[in-house]
Amino acid sequence: MDGEPLARSFEEHRGRLGAVAYRMLGSLAEAEDAVQEAWLRLSRVDPGTIGNLGGWLTTVTGRICLDLLRSRTARREQPMDETFVPDPVIGPLSPADPEQQALHADSVGVALLVVLERLQPDERLAFVLHDMFAVPFDDIAPVLERNAAATRQLASRARRRVRDATPPSDPDPGRQRQVLDAFMAAARGGDFEALVAVLHPDVVLRADAGALVRGTEASKTLRGAKPVAESALMFARYTAAARVVLVNGDLGLLSVVDGRIRSVMSLTIADQRVTGLYVLADPDRLGRLRIPDDDL
Repeated sequence: MDGEPLARSFEEHRGRLGAVAYRMLGSLAEAEDAVQEAWLRLSRVDPGTIGNLGGWLTTVTGRICLDLLRSRTARREQPMDETFVPDPVIGPLSPADPEQQALHADSVGVALLVVLERLQPDERLAFVLHDMFAVPFDDIAPVLERNAAATRQLASRARRRVRDATPPSDPDPGRQRQVLDAFMAAARGGDFEALVAVLHPDVVLRADAGALVRGTEASKTLRGAKPVAESALMFARYTAAARVVLVNGDLGLLSVVDGRIRSVMSLTIADQRVTGLYVLADPDRLGRLRIPDDDL
């Protein structure tokens, strides 16, 4: 297999490879680069030596992402910033075609991606490949240069950390929409008490405005219903102009002003209250995101 047939075979796996890389890196641009690097590596080997192309590409993409994560860790002088929000995947509220619906059904929420950022690179690889993509530990172990038992332990440790840090959210879209509508109405109406009522007492707001933004709009992490409600009122102008969209498969808010994305908010909801808000307001990263067709 060479030339066009090889390229066609690769394209059949591109979606899965992009999903692996995005879950590993939390960056859409880096995920795209990782997939392209996987193609370059495939083009340099004899396809006849590959028994399972999909499996080979998945583990190669995982190895590329692992190298990137290790490089990040080596460069980072301080722990991961508590305000960091991964790149969101924005989609229309009602995907028209079955392929888009399937994509959103398989989405990984922003809250989970935040937790994955806290894992060590080896833990993240073991967890993502095994738990999210059903890659056997025997296939993951060589990538990590460990045996299968040690790789299994890495995934188990990561699984516990993910479970402890991501309380289950309400899976019912109708109940999610009711809570989101109540949040938007309270913010737009300037009703502080109504905002506090719709927020969980331990709600966490994580806002990532990038390194260059200063003042009241700078990156921040807030905990507790009252501080989060105060911040929501301060930035109610964004909520007033926001549209309801899907953000990584969950309900969220997209603010577009003069054709430019100003902010993207993802929410986690449980027990009819908002438990987490994740806001990306970094102008540089927002400029690389695509506005859903129905919001153009």
